[in-house]
Amino acid sequence: MRLMGWGYLISRSIRRAGAGALRVRRGAARRCARLLRSRALAREEQAQATVEAAALLPAFLTLLLLALQPVCLLYTRAVMESAAAETARLMVTTEGDVDESIEAFALRRLAAVPNVSLFHAGGPLSWDISCSPVGEESGEVSVSIVGFVRPLPVLGAFARGMGATNAQGDVELAVTARYSGRPDWLEGSYETWTSQWN
Repeated sequence: MRLMGWGYLISRSIRRAGAGALRVRRGAARRCARLLRSRALAREEQAQATVEAAALLPAFLTLLLLALQPVCLLYTRAVMESAAAETARLMVTTEGDVDESIEAFALRRLAAVPNVSLFHAGGPLSWDISCSPVGEESGEVSVSIVGFVRPLPVLGAFARGMGATNAQGDVELAVTARYSGRPDWLEGSYETWTSQWN
């Protein structure tokens, strides 16, 4: 039987009893009482769920923010490592001295980091990029990239407590990539290799 309203059940019981008698069947009365009790319990459960949600929602959002910060840091660090490695490869293959075009190449790769303080603080030109040859004979070069990230308030308090921030409250991210244009197992020079084809 479908669940009906209590008024419908009472009126149906009255109709069945006859026109002159005003008696309610026991089964209908029990169903009405059960229906009213279940509605009252449902209201209490809804009120309890609202109170639980009000208590758990701030805790859940705090945990979500705590999980968001490491994801942003890992993304920024991955872009920095990729930019440093690509710039080091470019330095090995480029003839001549290191100039501004190599740093511009690195800045172009670092543009993948959003200009939001959660990812990188200070703007698109605030990266500290240093490119230097390590060994002239081996053709090894080194590229270092340093950037700053402003942590969220909860993690910022921990970072300040550990002394890992600068005066503005930013955390430093540093990456260094070394790249050798000539593997260790390769013997001879470029001239000896090309002389074999002459």
